[in-house]
Amino acid sequence: MKKIIASLLCAVLIISVFAGCSTADTKEKENKKIQIVCTIFPVYDWVNNVLGDKAQDAEVTMLLDSGADLHNYQPTADDMIKISSCDMFVYIGGESDEWADDALKNAKNPDMKTLNLMDALGDRAKEEELVEGMQGEEEEEEGEEEPEYDEHIWLSVKNASYLTGKIAETLGEADSENKAVYSENAAAYQAKLNELDEQYQQAVDSAKNKVLLFGDRFPFRYMTDDYGIKYYAAFIGCSAETEASFETVTFLAGKADELHLGNIMVIETGDQKIAKTIIENTKSKNQNILTLNSLQSTTAQDVKGGVTYLSVMQDNLEVLKTALN
Repeated sequence: MKKIIASLLCAVLIISVFAGCSTADTKEKENKKIQIVCTIFPVYDWVNNVLGDKAQDAEVTMLLDSGADLHNYQPTADDMIKISSCDMFVYIGGESDEWADDALKNAKNPDMKTLNLMDALGDRAKEEELVEGMQGEEEEEEGEEEPEYDEHIWLSVKNASYLTGKIAETLGEADSENKAVYSENAAAYQAKLNELDEQYQQAVDSAKNKVLLFGDRFPFRYMTDDYGIKYYAAFIGCSAETEASFETVTFLAGKADELHLGNIMVIETGDQKIAKTIIENTKSKNQNILTLNSLQSTTAQDVKGGVTYLSVMQDNLEVLKTALN
């Protein structure tokens, strides 16, 4: 009888242990924050807007958080570990993100959801464009078959609205319980983006001039195409060139004179050297230098200070109004 009682007690104890483990595992799963890794600031900000109040239940990592240039970034071992074990990975998917393929091959989380934004854009993605007067790369690869696509997709407010929807869809797949919440948050954020898009269009429609001249790299192809703005520039957006040729400077200075442009544009990471040289070679030599923020150097500190995608693009709109009038 004692043996039977002892056996029953052991059985009850074992069941209790497994039940306790099951309860602990359930609680751990319930309390576990969804891990999301984003490459650059615009993507990070879009994700947080889709999360909304659910951001407290998520841990969102921005890999390029110290002002590193997307084109020169290489992930650290810690970055690779974060990607490998995260629940959702969102990246641009352009030429600068080629390292991401290796990171995903070694992913430890078989249920990870990934979103390649260039792929998500599909036919909306644009090939890099070499316009009149623009200096090409010094070393061109011969026999290159595949076209190179402009990866600065975030500089189009229209793209931002479209991709926010894709982020909501993917996040809903990673966290199906809150799918409806993410969809609602995305719609609310898209309304703000669409309003800003209308403001851009109105500004361009009422502008006296519809040409921008960049004494710098030019990552704003998507923006200018959205609103029918013509442009001239020293280099394409992904160019590694830092010195403009005499021919390039002369051409751009001549265009500034021909079109009576009062402003020469640069991006926030440039040293303005080329722009100043262009101005020195114009007839009037009195053009202003205006800066458009390409959102390629936004840091974690900037985020803490309240910088958002919308705030930067709103600032860019004000600069654009000045440049086009």
